[in-house]
Amino acid sequence: MHKSSWQNRRHGRRSHRQNPWFRQHGSNERHNAGAQQSPRRSSHCDDEAPSTSSGTAGSSSVPDLPGYYYDPEKKRYFRLLPGHNNCNPLTKESIRQKEMESKRLQLLEQEDKQGKKIARLGFNASSLLQKSKLGFLNVTSYCRLAHELRVSCMQRKKVQIQSSDPSALASDRFNLILADTNSDRLFTVNDVKVGGSKYGIINLRGLKTPAFRVHMHENLYFTNRKVNAVCWASLNHLDSHILLCLMGIAETPGCATLLPASLFVSSHPGGDRPGMLCSFRIPGAWSCAWSLNIQANNCFSTGLSRRVLVTSVVTGHRQSFGTSSDVLAQQFALMAPLLFNGCRSGEIFAIDLRCRNQGKGWQATRLFHDSAVTSVQILQEEQCVMASDMAGTIKLWDLRTTKCIRQYEGHVNEYAHLPLHVHEEEGIVVAVGQDCYTRIWSLHDAQLLRTIPSPYPTSKADIPSVAFSSRLGGFQGAPGLLMAVRQDLYCFSYS
Repeated sequence: MHKSSWQNRRHGRRSHRQNPWFRQHGSNERHNAGAQQSPRRSSHCDDEAPSTSSGTAGSSSVPDLPGYYYDPEKKRYFRLLPGHNNCNPLTKESIRQKEMESKRLQLLEQEDKQGKKIARLGFNASSLLQKSKLGFLNVTSYCRLAHELRVSCMQRKKVQIQSSDPSALASDRFNLILADTNSDRLFTVNDVKVGGSKYGIINLRGLKTPAFRVHMHENLYFTNRKVNAVCWASLNHLDSHILLCLMGIAETPGCATLLPASLFVSSHPGGDRPGMLCSFRIPGAWSCAWSLNIQANNCFSTGLSRRVLVTSVVTGHRQSFGTSSDVLAQQFALMAPLLFNGCRSGEIFAIDLRCRNQGKGWQATRLFHDSAVTSVQILQEEQCVMASDMAGTIKLWDLRTTKCIRQYEGHVNEYAHLPLHVHEEEGIVVAVGQDCYTRIWSLHDAQLLRTIPSPYPTSKADIPSVAFSSRLGGFQGAPGLLMAVRQDLYCFSYS
């Protein structure tokens, strides 16, 4: 008798657990009980980091309740809401943004308070000088480590931009900046408030301490089309033009435009007369590159959907090379007649420019990433190439062995088309992540030297655009980093 009643009670409990209504009702009761008891439970975890429904709560004394978020400041649970039908929802995304903003403000405060930072453990100016005097460092290593030390000590200064239209400076947002070869000019693409884009050239010769002042030279050349790619072009002389790849809109096809830098008033010290604006009907260009190779003189390349197009500006002759994927990044080699391309499929290949488009065997080198390649940079000796992709991976490849010899950790990217900056003279690599942090690595050993937060809250629309140079403002300038975000321009100078 007792045995049968015990089996019935056991069977009843099992049926309750298997019934989805009882399981949901029971979990709601546990959630409510947990929310009521949370003030007593949270007394042991005042210093714990905020947890999401599946995050850090598991490692603390606060139990993890599915569908709830524990706030250590208010010491209670809050329910996670879907986020699309609520006025002020508490969602995982909002919690993540709050944590990222708190981290950004802490880093900004540390940068303002701490004047001198240490890039490597036990590495400072005195130890570097002592090791050099004792002969433990050769000249090359000493210069490289000195650059790393000065990079870690750069401080942010806001640049005053002077223009003939000050009201436009307050409303137009920086989309991208691109320094020329001598780093005395900065080409800018600004998003206009009423729609479209506006181009300008900033003269960097006034970029000197203590007053960082520059002048913006604007041009009334507007477009309502998106700028997919841009690079400096040397047609008449070094960096005489800017090559722009514009997307098509409605019935207007995409095109590649050579915009003379002399169209911008007093933008060039030579005082050139305004040149001719050349436009080439090239639809859907994802990337572009200008050739300084003698075997492809006065030519530029555009990366299209499943095709690479090499165009001669003088003759108009075109060479077409079919690919298996969209070409998102390009760069010409200077000594070898090669054009390196990075594809959406993750493939990196080089085109031998001596081969005709109808011929076979024009692919000289093939490398592979696991995600879409967004930037390709050839090193000076042309024995290595560096590439970054949409998975946040940055790799240095040896072209002789076609193997990855170094990987740079910490870059953040999920889907954005972000550039990569390599500066061999200072021995550094610079990249801005999708989290709006600018990271600087040592080119020599992939050590992360510095992480610079954005002056503004993290946003997909406010990813900074940067330009690093060993001589900001010309040959007599000092090394430094320029950062453009929203309507502001900042300078991180060595001095």
